[in-house]
Amino acid sequence: MRGTDARTSSRPAAVQDFPASEWFNNHFPQVRRRTGFEGGRASRATSSVCSERANGPSSRASALPLLRTRWPAGLLLVACLAADSSYGATESRDPWSNLLAQADTRGLPTRFLRVIEPGFVTLEFSDLRTFAAEYHPEDHRMVLNRALSFNAAGGRLKPLATLTPRDLSTLYHELFHAYLDYLTSRPDAAAADADSARLLAFARDQQQCRYRIVTITPVLQRKSVTEPRLLTDRESWEALNETWAVFVGWAIWTRLELLRGQGGSTLPRPSATENWLSRLKKADRDGEFIGYYEPEDPAERAMTHKRYLAPAHRISPREVALLLEVVLGEPAEQARRSSVVMEPNRPPAPGGVPCQQ
Repeated sequence: MRGTDARTSSRPAAVQDFPASEWFNNHFPQVRRRTGFEGGRASRATSSVCSERANGPSSRASALPLLRTRWPAGLLLVACLAADSSYGATESRDPWSNLLAQADTRGLPTRFLRVIEPGFVTLEFSDLRTFAAEYHPEDHRMVLNRALSFNAAGGRLKPLATLTPRDLSTLYHELFHAYLDYLTSRPDAAAADADSARLLAFARDQQQCRYRIVTITPVLQRKSVTEPRLLTDRESWEALNETWAVFVGWAIWTRLELLRGQGGSTLPRPSATENWLSRLKKADRDGEFIGYYEPEDPAERAMTHKRYLAPAHRISPREVALLLEVVLGEPAEQARRSSVVMEPNRPPAPGGVPCQQ
């Protein structure tokens, strides 16, 4: 999912994708999430990733409108079995373990990723001209911009140590989509992990009490003008999914920016720092943690591709506390300390059901 940055996709000119907030504009401008109802797609892959990696992208491959490379063994990192010094001692691991090992080395959160079974997510690279990434839950497929691949060859992800804070926030935004997709697709696996089961139950409750009846901003540049909406099951789940992923991406980006300012090599616990708390408080006050949904109604979709939630329906402190604990690995007390700097919980919309959790 992300100014002059009101950028147009390959859709008709009337369909625009706009960022949801100032932070979205400046730090997460090129991400979107596509959902299954958008219809079919043609799949064209390179015939030899290893050859392209060695010799550079061929003119034929570069000319393809959509270049996709599938990884049935797991998510990310190894395009072929040929050794590459960029990965050193980690290259003997399977792709998913390799990703987790690199994330651990950089101090990035991995516990929630370890719940996902290897092979669940398929990674593809594409010449995305407007967006940095997409996630397609209907077939558990993540599409990253080709620029994020090693040597821009479309074969495998760059080593995490070389990715910028913005790139890592994009990656974690999409990985969070994959995590929620896994929990809803594999309920037995979700139930087997206590934290995942707790998060999924909380998400379903919040979907009904906070994301079913919402207000939206029909024109993003006029945030004071809002309209009420009663969302469908799919729309409300997507609105929650996107809102939570926006926060996860922001948290990763902010952690890395704070770390860079300290000159460290691994991530500190950010909620122990006043800088983290002040940034979180400001982002909440500015309404930066806002998601969107894609309307199911064809008439509404003809007018706009996305509907962004109004600032009143930004993420709540309770949602932030649980995401910090379960997804980002914060101790419960530090997660609670972070959430209390935010404005109090917003009451449910008129006609909405009370939250149970």
